Amino acid sequence: MPMTHKTMEDFARSCGVSRPTLSKYFDDPTSVKPATRKRIEDALRSSDYQPNLFARNLNRKRTRSIGIVVPTVTDPFYSEMVSRIELRLRDEGYWPIVISSHGSTELEAEATRTILSLKVSGALIAPLGQRSDHRALEKLTQAIPIVYFDTYLEGGTPFVGNNNSQSISTIVDYLCRSGEPPVYFDIPHVNHNSPERLDSYVGSMKQLGLEPVVIGNTESYTWDFERIGYEQMEKMLGNGGLPGKTILCNNDRLAFGVMAAAYSHGLKVGRKADCDLRVAAHDDHPLSRYTCPALTTMAQDFAVMAGRSVETLLALLDEDATAVAPKVKLDATLVMRQSA
Repeated sequence: MPMTHKTMEDFARSCGVSRPTLSKYFDDPTSVKPATRKRIEDALRSSDYQPNLFARNLNRKRTRSIGIVVPTVTDPFYSEMVSRIELRLRDEGYWPIVISSHGSTELEAEATRTILSLKVSGALIAPLGQRSDHRALEKLTQAIPIVYFDTYLEGGTPFVGNNNSQSISTIVDYLCRSGEPPVYFDIPHVNHNSPERLDSYVGSMKQLGLEPVVIGNTESYTWDFERIGYEQMEKMLGNGGLPGKTILCNNDRLAFGVMAAAYSHGLKVGRKADCDLRVAAHDDHPLSRYTCPALTTMAQDFAVMAGRSVETLLALLDEDATAVAPKVKLDATLVMRQSA
């Protein structure tokens, strides 16, 4: 039966070491002498003692915790990013604390207050964008090191995200070379990604000597992209059809709704000669390869984006580090599937 120790003092006495030495071991096992480390680890194996790391962290000016805030964890894009960031932080010896703002201004501001109260070392934040409380986030950036990922707010806070100019111009070029030029299906401009992608589409079409054609209602604020894709596509098909046979969607989630509406109207989506419509999009959402047909898209590099975000934050935490690049925009890769 394992020995029982209620406090760190009790466990330190049973190990024959001082409490500061034991605390030093729990911060970094390699920081104590090998013989001392062996004594502590032998005692841990024969004891049920578990240090209260949360309480110990709160007694410090800065903990080994990192806050992660995203608009929603139900979107597979964000869940994939959070998963990769969490694992990378754990490898670096930090404990991730994940909070979702659920698309709410109030909950995002509450998340910033919670992060401050937990005395985290820093935070990685994917802000809502248009609906963000800029003052709350600015207060956070003044208190601890912050890195934005996926999208950003104006100012000097470091950011790691997608190079929308490169990615949209790449897929516009592909669609024009492989068939009819694309009509662009836009979404509400919830953050910087939306207008950047629209501007790149318009610029790319004009550079090719083609007339840009933009559809989609962008007035109402919503993150429910599948629904608006389906409903707006349904309405257009019921009112006489589309202005073109190639549709480039702002993101993959919008494309899911567009393809579902096309199917409900008996339209065949794909790049073969007998197809009625081509559909392409952006992000390489984890479900994009499983649509029917599989969705042609621009793939953001989840691994690199997560890695660079963590590396940038760790550089900010390192007082001896060299200057950190204010904005890092990563190129995306064209993934050609059956839909376009």
